[in-house]
Amino acid sequence: MRKAMELSGFAALALLCLSVTFVVGYQVGGTTADPYPLVTQVQQLIEQNFIRPLPSHTKLEYGAARGLVSATGDPYTVFVEPQSHELETQSLQGEYGGIGVALSKKETGEIVLSPYRDSPAAQAGLLEGDELLAVDATTVTPATTLDEATTLVRGPVGSTVTLQVRHPTGEELTARVVRQSFSLPSVTWKLVEGQPAIGLISISRFSDKTSEEVRQATEELKAQGATSYILDLRNNGGGILEGGIKVAEQFLDGGVIMYETQKNAPEKVYRAPANTAATTTAPLVVLVNHGTASASEIVAGALLDRERAVLIGQTTYGKGSVQLVFDLPGGSSLHVTSYLWYTPTHRELDGKGLPPTITVEPAPDGSDAELARALEVLQNGKP
Repeated sequence: MRKAMELSGFAALALLCLSVTFVVGYQVGGTTADPYPLVTQVQQLIEQNFIRPLPSHTKLEYGAARGLVSATGDPYTVFVEPQSHELETQSLQGEYGGIGVALSKKETGEIVLSPYRDSPAAQAGLLEGDELLAVDATTVTPATTLDEATTLVRGPVGSTVTLQVRHPTGEELTARVVRQSFSLPSVTWKLVEGQPAIGLISISRFSDKTSEEVRQATEELKAQGATSYILDLRNNGGGILEGGIKVAEQFLDGGVIMYETQKNAPEKVYRAPANTAATTTAPLVVLVNHGTASASEIVAGALLDRERAVLIGQTTYGKGSVQLVFDLPGGSSLHVTSYLWYTPTHRELDGKGLPPTITVEPAPDGSDAELARALEVLQNGKP
């Protein structure tokens, strides 16, 4: 099964359920030739001569895959190891099976826990600042990465995981915890304080559930009295292409959202369907910054070029490409840049970004200068 997805240049990357088989070699005159004889020779020489213990075959293979991919020179064509791929998948699907605990790594390498209130982890006796020592039969050391530890803690809903921790007091505890389903919302919303007619909708990434979350946000805010909206896409590194398109559709009454080009194929046009919802005419401002990338640039670019909204903040990141993600054996994945996209006016953003309608730099005192300027625009009815 193949599902087109767009990936950001940031942490947030996308899943594509597409099974592929990579066959090393090709047929020449009935025999199989090695297309990378130098790599094979390097491998043999290392195995024959390296004086220290060699890493596992898998680790060496992953290193070779990363080297092959990096030779393309494209920062978004990447090889992703299993733990990171699994966490990305969970993030973009919007839910996971876990115990309700955040993991962080100290400067000295130890991984510590922060249980959520009333979570299974908290109910099992895990405390803020507990050092993680082991998960099931796997020992956690300073060399263990956060992705590796998180993958160990998460798992199928209803399954049991055993954690060994050391409390800040030095006392050790072994806790068996049943994993539950946890949602990862991508949208938060509220009425702006002191502005009962202005709704603020913040999108952190674009997942399978983002469009429905935005729909819920606009409905609830409208019911609370909102007649205009601020869409906050700051530090939104992207996510799933379809998620961004469906969000843009909610604020547009028909017309072009974006154009897409690919190798050896005609240009594809994404259009919004006819829409008479109040969100297509309500006053709208979009907040952006240098961390606004990929799918969030699709949304911002469509709303800007269609003269549906003004952009306030700083120039966006500038990622106008789409990656296909191929699931590989063993749980790893390969992300390949396969499409380029353009705004409704055929604006090319790759490496350039979207310039804001109104430039506002972050306030040195930590106040939200971009939000304050957005409120001025909505209150005055013009930029």
